[in-house]
Amino acid sequence: MSKVVLAYSGGLDTSFCAKYLSAEKGYEVHAVSVNTGGFSPEEIKNIEEKALNLGASSYTSIDAVHSFYEKVVRYLVFGNVLRNNTYPLSVSAERIIQAIEIVKHAKKLGARYIAHGSTGAGNDQVRFDMIFQILAPEIGIITPIRDQQLSREAEIEYLQQHGVDYPWEKAKYSINKGLWGTSVGGEETLTSHLPLPGSAYPGQVTETKPGELKLSFEKGELVAINGKKDHPVNNIIKLNSIGSSYAIGRDIHVGDTIIGIKGRVGFEAAAPLMIIKSHHLLEKHTLSKWQQYQKEQVGNFYGMLLHEGNYLDEVMRNIEAFLHDTQKHVSGDVFLSLYPYRFELNGISSPHDLMNASFGKYGEMNKGWTADEAKGFIKILSNAGKIANHVNQEHD
Repeated sequence: MSKVVLAYSGGLDTSFCAKYLSAEKGYEVHAVSVNTGGFSPEEIKNIEEKALNLGASSYTSIDAVHSFYEKVVRYLVFGNVLRNNTYPLSVSAERIIQAIEIVKHAKKLGARYIAHGSTGAGNDQVRFDMIFQILAPEIGIITPIRDQQLSREAEIEYLQQHGVDYPWEKAKYSINKGLWGTSVGGEETLTSHLPLPGSAYPGQVTETKPGELKLSFEKGELVAINGKKDHPVNNIIKLNSIGSSYAIGRDIHVGDTIIGIKGRVGFEAAAPLMIIKSHHLLEKHTLSKWQQYQKEQVGNFYGMLLHEGNYLDEVMRNIEAFLHDTQKHVSGDVFLSLYPYRFELNGISSPHDLMNASFGKYGEMNKGWTADEAKGFIKILSNAGKIANHVNQEHD
């Protein structure tokens, strides 16, 4: 039998693929899930049992949380990446690392095929297929749901006919949880005007008393919370727990999909939003205006390419090198206040704070130049405008 590695989540689509590919097509199915922060040990165990019961010859869970942080998340922080100024790329960023790990696993097993449960109407099919084709063009790609245009009802009927009768009732809201946030989809996000109800989000308000936080950064990475040092991954997890107790980080993103249609998705990303906004504030104090300007352009470009599955393009390594270099002086503490459903940035403390210079204070007395020097500077600065105004007035 030909070996096929199946990207398996335990949901209906991938469960159909597991049964169909083993029972119908006779493949030796090796199911694999890649944990980028969304699975508990109990969930992984349940996924394994389900995969083996559906006919998979093996199941492997790959822990890629730290790899996800090192290869992707820290650059999203360095670049202050919020797609359409809103979405921290919570789920789309995960798919890239998951696809890379699946290719590695397929090569290790000597598999001839890779299969996934994506439909033909979403972004994930593009992200998965592009990574697979670039890293392993010799391995075939099988996508039963997309190829056969199967409905949910047809998948359930097939599984029931083959003795599989799990409770496949469609949840009112689809939840995809990972290290960098949780996406939430429902009937409301299929419209352009309806908000998601508060109950749809995983985090609920359990803390109503205002709280204070100190986030400490070293060269752009979150290294401590309230003075307690830990690895950035652990700090993200801790901060998400703190923020979720206030229901911080809820929003709805409206964006353009890779395949050209617009889409709407809810998300809850307490830690990503607090980290990105705090990091951005620290950069305002420690970077030059031209560094900030260029970073904004490059960060947005990086986020777009990542979202659209172009992670393996060499330009991404170029951008990462630039972003990493900009973080040399982005160290210090950022102070926040937490309230139900929101947070406030209060200020920063950093040895690299460019406001601490002795040349002058904004709006107050100048110390590094004379009044005549200021007047001369302004006169020269206005020359271009004077010339343009004179020429254009003469020809109006």
